[in-house]
Amino acid sequence: MSADKQKRKLAAVLSADAAGYSRLMEHDEEGSLDTLKAHFQVMGSLVAKHRGRVVAIHGDNLLAEFGSVVDAVRCAIEIQNDLKTRNEKLPEASRMLFRIGINLGDVIEEDGNIYGDGVNVASRLESLADAGGICISRSVHDHVKNKLDVGYQSLGSHSVKNIAEPVRVYRILPEPDAFGKTVGKIWYRLKQWQKVALTITVVLLQVGGGIAVKRYMDPASSFSGIFSFLGQESLPLPDKPSIAVFPFENMTGDPKQEYFTDGFTEQIITSLSKISSLFVISRNSSFTYKGKPVKMKKVSKGLGVRYVLEGSIQKSGDRVRINAQLIDAISDKHLWAENYDRSLKDIFALQDEIILKILTALQVNLTSGEQTRVWAKGTKNLEAYLRLMQARESILKGDEAGTARARQLIEETIALDPRYAQAYMYMGATHIQDFLAGSGKSPKESLAQGIEWEQKALAMDDSLAEAHARLGHLYTFVNRHEEAIAEAEKAMAMDPNSAAVHFMAGLVLRFSGKPAESIPACKKSIRLEPFAPGIYYGNLGMAYFTNGTDCEEAIKAVEKGLERTPDGMIVHFMATTVYSWCGKEKEARKTAKELLRISPKFSAESFAKRLPQIHQKDKDRITDALRKAGL
Repeated sequence: MSADKQKRKLAAVLSADAAGYSRLMEHDEEGSLDTLKAHFQVMGSLVAKHRGRVVAIHGDNLLAEFGSVVDAVRCAIEIQNDLKTRNEKLPEASRMLFRIGINLGDVIEEDGNIYGDGVNVASRLESLADAGGICISRSVHDHVKNKLDVGYQSLGSHSVKNIAEPVRVYRILPEPDAFGKTVGKIWYRLKQWQKVALTITVVLLQVGGGIAVKRYMDPASSFSGIFSFLGQESLPLPDKPSIAVFPFENMTGDPKQEYFTDGFTEQIITSLSKISSLFVISRNSSFTYKGKPVKMKKVSKGLGVRYVLEGSIQKSGDRVRINAQLIDAISDKHLWAENYDRSLKDIFALQDEIILKILTALQVNLTSGEQTRVWAKGTKNLEAYLRLMQARESILKGDEAGTARARQLIEETIALDPRYAQAYMYMGATHIQDFLAGSGKSPKESLAQGIEWEQKALAMDDSLAEAHARLGHLYTFVNRHEEAIAEAEKAMAMDPNSAAVHFMAGLVLRFSGKPAESIPACKKSIRLEPFAPGIYYGNLGMAYFTNGTDCEEAIKAVEKGLERTPDGMIVHFMATTVYSWCGKEKEARKTAKELLRISPKFSAESFAKRLPQIHQKDKDRITDALRKAGL
C-alpha cells in the first residue's frame, strides 16, 4: 500500500460468517446460495440503519465498520434476532446461522477496504462465537457493558494469530433480565435451562475414581468454603507443580450432552493424576466450581494449587470445537490458550494434545511407567467411548434407575469393543453400588459380581488404579485382607493424585489391622479433595480410634465430618464411636440420638457384625463405644 492512500483510524469492526456453510452448499447449492444472498441483504440494510458501512463480502463472510461501538453491537443483536425469525421459516436442514465477532481497534483504510489488527481480531472473535451468537473483545465490552439491555459472559483470554497479547473475549447474553451483568467465569448456564438453581452434589467416590453410593457413602454437604482437616482456610502450595482442572463448559446448548463434556474433563484429570511429579486436585473438588463465577486467586488459596485448566466444548454432528486455557491462578495470567476445531473421531488425540501442552508448560517429565499409563488408550471405537461416558453419567445419579441404565449402556459398549477394559471396571462399579447401598437382589451376589467384573477389567488392563482400589475394598468384605492391602498399595502407587484411591486405601488399611498406615492415606485423600465429604474426615477419625492414639485429632476429624455431612448415618456412627472412646459422653449421646433419628432401626451389635475388620477386638471396641453412648 502506498502511504498517501492509507488512512489510519479507530473503528468498531464487525465480522460475520455463516456457520456450516460448506455443509449447506453440499446439501443444496442453489438453495443455500439464495438464502445467503437474502441474509446478506438483511444484514446490509441493518448495518446502514445503525450508521455503519459494509466494507466487503467474501464468500460467506461479511465485514462491516462502525464509528460507534454501541451501534455495532446493537446492529449485531438485531441481525441475529432477525435472522433467527427468518430461519425459523426454513426447513431445519436449510437454516443458515451466522457467527459474529466485534472488535474496537486501529485499522488502515485504503480504497474503501480496511486492514490491520483491528480486523484480524474481529475475525478471530467471530470464529469463537456460537452459531447464532456474538463475541466481543474487552475493548468493546468496556464501552458497552452498562449501555445495552444485554449481559456478558467472560470466555477468558485467547491467543490471536499475529497478535502479541491474548485477547479477552466476552459472549453477548441476550436474556431480557441479564442487563448490566458480566459473568466472570466461563460457565454460564443458570439462565438457560429454565433457570434452575445449580446444586453442587459432591459424589463421594466419583466414577473414574470411585462410585456414587446412596446410603453407605454419604454425599457432601453444600458448598460453604474449603478447609483442610486442620481447619485451614488457605491451603499451602505443594512442593511440585499443582493443578486443578475445572469442568469444561458444554457449549452445545443441549443439557443431554453434559455427559460428553464432563467425561472429557474427567479423562484429562485421570491422566494427569497418574503423574507423580504433579499434584492434581480431585474431580469432585474441581467440579464443585461448575457453574460458579470465581476468582482465580481465591481458587489458588482454597484448593492450594498454582495452576487451573478451564475450557469449553461444542459438539455438533461429527465435529467438535474445544477451547482450553491454562492459567497461573496466583497471578491470574494465561500461560497458554488454544482452540481446536476437529473431527469428533480425533477426540482421543485432542485429549493427548491438551495433556502434552500442560506438561510442556509446567516443564514436567514422565517416567517410562507413567508414559505407559498416561498415554494408554482405552478404546479406538468412538461409539464405545461415547456410550461409556453416558454410562458414567448414569452411575453418578446414585439411584437404581441410573444403575440399570448404566448397565444397559455398558453392555452396548462391550458389544462395540469387547476389549475396552474401563467398561468392565464400570460394570463392576454398578454391582459395588448395589452391594454398598443394599439395592441389589442379594448383597452376596452383588459383592461377588463386583469382584468378578473388576478382576476382568484388570486382566485386560492392569494399569487401572481405580479398579485395583475398588477390588481391594471388596476383598476386605470376604476376609482376603492381605490381597486387599496389596491392591490398595498398588493403586496408590499407580495413581498418586487420586483422592478416592487414597480414601479406599485408608479404609482397606484400617479394616485390615494397619491403622497407623491408614492415617497418612486418609490425610492425603483430604488434601487431594479440599471439598471432601464427611466420610473422608470420619475415616480419618476412625483410623485414630483403631490405632488407639490421639483423641484430640480424632475428635477434630469427626467434627469436621459432621459439619460436612450433617445428615449422614455413617458419619454419625463414626462420630459417636470416637466421642464415646474419648470420654465425650454428652457429645456421644447427642450424635447417637441423631443417628437413631436418621436410621431408627440401627443396632450396635448387628451393625458391628457386618463391619469387615480383620480383628474381632476392633469390632468389640466399636460395639462397646456405641453401647456407652446409649445405642
